[in-house]
Amino acid sequence: MNVLGIETSCDETGVAIYSAERGLIAHALHSQVDLHAVYGGVVPEIASRDHIRMLLPLIQQVLGEAGIERPDAIAYTAGPGLIGALMVGGGMANGLALAWDCPVVAVHHMEGHLLAPMLEDEPPRFPFLALLVSGGHTMLIAVHALGDYRLLGTTLDDAVGEAFDKTAKLLGLGYPGGPALAALAEQGDDQAFAFPRPMLKKPGFDFSFSGLKTAVMLEVRRAEAAGTLCRADIAASFQRAAVDTLVARAIKAATSEGLDRIVVAGGVGANKLLRKDIAARFNGTVYYPRMEFCTDNGAMIAVAGALRLSEAGRADEIKVQARWSLASLDVPALAR
Repeated sequence: MNVLGIETSCDETGVAIYSAERGLIAHALHSQVDLHAVYGGVVPEIASRDHIRMLLPLIQQVLGEAGIERPDAIAYTAGPGLIGALMVGGGMANGLALAWDCPVVAVHHMEGHLLAPMLEDEPPRFPFLALLVSGGHTMLIAVHALGDYRLLGTTLDDAVGEAFDKTAKLLGLGYPGGPALAALAEQGDDQAFAFPRPMLKKPGFDFSFSGLKTAVMLEVRRAEAAGTLCRADIAASFQRAAVDTLVARAIKAATSEGLDRIVVAGGVGANKLLRKDIAARFNGTVYYPRMEFCTDNGAMIAVAGALRLSEAGRADEIKVQARWSLASLDVPALAR
């Protein structure tokens, strides 16, 4: 069973072919970073138009690399995300499903990230704790089975990826800010500034990064006024504070739930310090997708679609939504 995965939720066009028998066969990704960099962030209209431009050529490329004429099923990101961008992928998926007379399955974007480690040679077994960290989401989820998700904690304000991007902007770094800040942090002293570790002393598993971001802003202004600004030290100290917060909350949640496996996924899951620290501090096993599958990609949508094929239907309407709670998903019939 070959599943075509289509991802168009934001500013990356991802396409992949996943086989239930052979695993990932082919994948391709087009990034729009250069298009949005001049604006300092994603412009939804530009994102949608570029998805239209790139999606069909990428599908043709991936099918050619896989050596197949058409897939047995199609999976596409139905949300959450930019509604115009989602419509491009949803429209293409449903149109091709009609033309090829094959089933189509709508996939939750964050479930795709959560299941991305299933692409690896040694995937995690259920149950596990998932730390989903990206530009728009910071969540801790107890994952007991496919579709059996219980949200333990989320951010009360900025997602950690947003905090990285906003801090990078404060430091005058380019877009996208998160990777640029992480690269600069490698040159700095992460003990130079005692930035706060928000929420660590409070009960529960929620996050908050607005106070950390404000502390960095005040330090940048003070240092600029004094002529003593060291961007690398601030970047390193901020990253250390953010990672300490994520790791401490994740380990606390896993311990509370009696889980000895943690999955770290999402764009911020590519952060080297986060990967190193959580593996060193957690008395269990930590799983990650490979770096190329941390950011948005078609492979994670294809594998999620393959696991949810029992929910696949005919192409009768395009189902997309900008906001979609992960907790609202059901356990697929074949997984019960």
